[in-house]
Amino acid sequence: MKQLVLLGGGYGNMRVLLRLLPNQLPNDVEITLIDRTPYHCLKTEYYALASGTISDQEVRVSFPEHERLNMKYGNVTKIDTKKKHVLLEDGSFVDYDDLVIGLGCEDKYHNVPGADEYTHSIQSISKARATYEKLSNLPSGSVVGVVGAGLSGIELASELRESRSDLTIKLFDRGERILPAFPVRLSNYVQKWFDANNVEIVSNSNITKVEPNKLFNHEETIPVDVCVWTAGIQPVEVVRSLPAEKDASNRIVLTQYHNLPADEHVYVVGDCASLPFAPSAQLSEEQAEQIVKVLLMRWKGEQLPAQMPKISLKGFMGSLGKKHGFAYLGDRTITGRIARLMKSGVLWMYKYHNG
Repeated sequence: MKQLVLLGGGYGNMRVLLRLLPNQLPNDVEITLIDRTPYHCLKTEYYALASGTISDQEVRVSFPEHERLNMKYGNVTKIDTKKKHVLLEDGSFVDYDDLVIGLGCEDKYHNVPGADEYTHSIQSISKARATYEKLSNLPSGSVVGVVGAGLSGIELASELRESRSDLTIKLFDRGERILPAFPVRLSNYVQKWFDANNVEIVSNSNITKVEPNKLFNHEETIPVDVCVWTAGIQPVEVVRSLPAEKDASNRIVLTQYHNLPADEHVYVVGDCASLPFAPSAQLSEEQAEQIVKVLLMRWKGEQLPAQMPKISLKGFMGSLGKKHGFAYLGDRTITGRIARLMKSGVLWMYKYHNG
């Protein structure tokens, strides 16, 4: 019996499961999914969990069930591609014939002193829970600094404003305008929402050091009661230590078939994969679709296509609290309540089709 091992139950490997099960998995293949938690987590909603506007249960989706799907829970500590097994924190190991690495990412601190020690995170469900506990217990009038004004930072700051109107919120952005890669209209809309809702955007910021209750922006010292870091990500350490070619962001370089150049049995999906797009749930799912097709063809002994189709993304959507949002779809900017309803609808559809 061939063993397909999936590392991580994120968006990519969840899509692999849902495409292979229940009917496409060959009779001579078993799947083992290794994850830290007994459910799929909606990482795109961790900002709301940390802010306290949704419950823990709302970011969970059950994994599918199948007689040839085995679940194993634990932390992966090493991937040995020569011995073709995965070592877990408890000392056990799992052998594989084919492996899909989808272990996700963690915060990247850019060598800023104190950032890893004195900031909070939303990069895992356990860290988002801890951030929620810290933020929800703040006394009225406390100052929260959010470092990084990408999509995660914007959604966290806006959701926290709706959750805690009594807090002072500062969002630190390295650029001159927020979301500089997108049209000015979109940036202006987000800026005006923050202005109207009393969230301060600190533009052209450069956080050089973090100390307890202090942020150092250039030469200025800014008092904060809590700091949440959303200023960059990198693959988890077990992937960074894998002996494979990596790009400048430490993501694994792959063939067009999404496997290691030197090993056609090891695939990488999601935040750990070097692709010409920023990491996202949508990208992970599109990549997983192709991985499933490649796996099925290889298992059947069929010849792979000379050229895989290019991955095409539809765009992105973001929220500003529960009533407002923004989207960039097919070179079209959408703002306001319609954009927020669109995002809520996409989330509902995902839960409906995956839960």
